[in-house]
Amino acid sequence: MQVRVLGCSGAIAKDCRTTSFLVDDDLLIDAGTGVGDLTLEQMAGIDDVLLTHSHLDHIAALPLMIDAIASRRAQPLRVHALRATIEALRAHVFNNVIWPDFASIPSREAPFVSFHDIAIGQTLQLGSRRPKAIEVLPAVHTVPACGYAVRCAASQGPHWVFTGDTERNPPFWDRVNALDVAILVIETAFSDREKALAERSLHLSPASLVDELAHIAPGRHYPIYITHTKPAETGEIMSQIDAITADWQARGVAQHDIRWLQTASVLTV
Repeated sequence: MQVRVLGCSGAIAKDCRTTSFLVDDDLLIDAGTGVGDLTLEQMAGIDDVLLTHSHLDHIAALPLMIDAIASRRAQPLRVHALRATIEALRAHVFNNVIWPDFASIPSREAPFVSFHDIAIGQTLQLGSRRPKAIEVLPAVHTVPACGYAVRCAASQGPHWVFTGDTERNPPFWDRVNALDVAILVIETAFSDREKALAERSLHLSPASLVDELAHIAPGRHYPIYITHTKPAETGEIMSQIDAITADWQARGVAQHDIRWLQTASVLTV
């Protein structure tokens, strides 16, 4: 299973695109601005979109993508999200004011998009060409939110795990520690200089990241990728994380392989 990083930034700037991951060729997780780097053929090949929550940086490209590929698809694009996220999309995006209601165009019987409720703890089976098993994980954010654990269904392989936007989240670790994890992608949106803002907006900073990683079960080690950094603070965030890992090494504390996630990289699970 391959995960192509279309966007992994907490905001836009040159070479910075907001959150979106293409799993194999047919599953999109979040629909941030990075979706715009796909060709029409690549976008048309996506059958299912999983959203973590309703914030703009995670859904910005969704209405434009549907508009771009609607004429190329024989079936509606299926969008899976928490009920509150779908309600927000219907009320504030696909409302015939901000954007057309593609759930009823060209008709309610044959729309361009269909919405499907999911719930925390649910496991989905998606992908007709390359089936994937996706578990919906808890997240703690300012709006209802979730993360995902994705694996190749056919091989029963290990999981690619994405926290989504979250702050401290013990139930997430309770579940992740029971999974076979190949790669963890975890948000760290702010530097410790902005720790108070991170806490208020329910995001992580390096200090709270360390607290979260302490929940990883003893003896469990896998690559950890940092995502959702604010472009103006990325260097500072990663320097603070590097200082933390150096301190771990000096004290002989069990270390984790922590890396900065970059747009256009491909993760293989």
